[in-house]
Amino acid sequence: MLTAINILYNEGVFSDLDIHFAKLMAELSNNTSDEILLGSALVSYYNNQGSSCVNLQSLAGKLFPSESDSYSILCPKLSQWELSLKNCSVVGIPSNYTPLILNNHCLYSYRYFNYEQILANRIHSLISINDIDHKILSNGLERLFPKQSNKQKEAAYLAVSRKFCIISGGPGTGKTATVIKILALLLEQNPDLNLVMIAPTGKAANRLKEAVTKTLPSLDCNSTIKAAIPTETYTIHRLLGSKLNSPYFHFSANNPLPYDVVVIDEASMIDLALMTKLIQAIPNQAHLILLGDKDQLASVEAGTVLGDICEAGLIQANAINNSQLDNINSSIILLDKSYRFSKQSGIWKLSQAIKQGDGETALQILKSANYPDVEWHSLAEVLPTDLIEQISTKFSMFEPQPEIALQNFDKFRILCATRHGLHGILNINQSVENYYRNTGQIKSNCYHGQPIIIKRNDYHLNLFNGDIGIIFNIAGQKKAIFLDATGRRREFWPNRLPEYETVYAMTIHKSQGSEFEQVLMILPSQFSPVLTRQLIYTGITRAGKKISIWGNEQIFKQAIATEIDRFSGLTNQLLNISNKI
Repeated sequence: MLTAINILYNEGVFSDLDIHFAKLMAELSNNTSDEILLGSALVSYYNNQGSSCVNLQSLAGKLFPSESDSYSILCPKLSQWELSLKNCSVVGIPSNYTPLILNNHCLYSYRYFNYEQILANRIHSLISINDIDHKILSNGLERLFPKQSNKQKEAAYLAVSRKFCIISGGPGTGKTATVIKILALLLEQNPDLNLVMIAPTGKAANRLKEAVTKTLPSLDCNSTIKAAIPTETYTIHRLLGSKLNSPYFHFSANNPLPYDVVVIDEASMIDLALMTKLIQAIPNQAHLILLGDKDQLASVEAGTVLGDICEAGLIQANAINNSQLDNINSSIILLDKSYRFSKQSGIWKLSQAIKQGDGETALQILKSANYPDVEWHSLAEVLPTDLIEQISTKFSMFEPQPEIALQNFDKFRILCATRHGLHGILNINQSVENYYRNTGQIKSNCYHGQPIIIKRNDYHLNLFNGDIGIIFNIAGQKKAIFLDATGRRREFWPNRLPEYETVYAMTIHKSQGSEFEQVLMILPSQFSPVLTRQLIYTGITRAGKKISIWGNEQIFKQAIATEIDRFSGLTNQLLNISNKI
């Protein structure tokens, strides 16, 4: 088996880490059986692919990798595989403290099994009814929510009356506006509450801050309540207090956060490890409200936390006996009315077809003359020159005022599925810059009008991964200009910035939480595992007014037919705890 694993390593399937982990487990257990070597290598492999475990049942008796055109390993039969693992000293059951845990046909590293167990138990401990003044709440709901916002009103009632709540919905369904009103309702119940609003990235935290700043003035409540709603937002790492060169945080289960209400925006982006550490640090008596789109891309790191919790709720909702007040389903609400897109718009119809996995209908919508807000363009392997020209003329980065240039820049964006390759962001950005050089508009690597994106958080400069700025000549000197949440200009010397790169094009992953008037999406000419239904859905819903997709029809339909393939046991852990209660 080690020879077979090494062949897959040489073909780029397994990494150095996968090989070393498999060898370590074999050495610690003094067991070099095929089952332990392959199982260990797969645990490491799938953790790196975003899974928290390996579902042995789905792999048993099948070839791995299944899509390989060259070499594959035939996985053992399930009964044989599990029997061998159970007889191995490094493999235990949930009550054991061993490097690997076998549970429910899933093989975990102890760390990820422990995360799932802690998170599932912590969520259930937070699911409870809050003691509220229903008369005050009823008055607040009527005042803050018009009659046509029944679903939002329902979400607000749920969030105020329960300690744990998930509000999920697509772009433009009013999640953020609703949660700001929820904070007002909570403060009307108790003006002394200490509130905090957080997001997984600096960009998402800044967008949350912008939404609060924009919504507060029109909020129909007294000035004392308005003043108590926080206008400062934080990243999760900043809130918890990162420790230098450590995976641990200042705030934890032993040192809880000093807040009564915690709101987490863009929750779909949060991985299993970070969500577990965050929820451990939330006080037992606190409210926890998660906002996000369960149909969007999952976290970059291992886990599909928001999707798993919503899946557990859906299973409970479909069960015969689903009336328990402590069910997860009773704490989840889905907002389905979009205030950004008309139900007759091409973007709305396209997004629904993609969510349903209907690639044929999605392509028909893109090609139809009935929907001017969506377009399809066939793209060959080589990028056509007129596409680069079309892209380049969309940008007006050479405006005389940086504020206007940045505002205009957010009106149009190129989104790519990949970073590398002919249709990846690195080549697209280089092609646009080459066009500007060839037409004499730029003459250096750091130039007036260059759009840039920050790649690393810098808390001293208050610049975060995903923040977008522009290089500008000011009084003969180049400065990097960014706008804060209030639109105020911030200037930096380029050599003082954290790591950054040019950003005419950005990956769809990086675009999460953003909105642009027009989006031009470029898909690769060959299928890749990153091309999934969730990726395409996330990309098209970044567009507010128009989406143009350039790609290959078969690859587009294949992507929509492909869901994110991650193994996770969190849904089962949540349901098992519910069944025991």
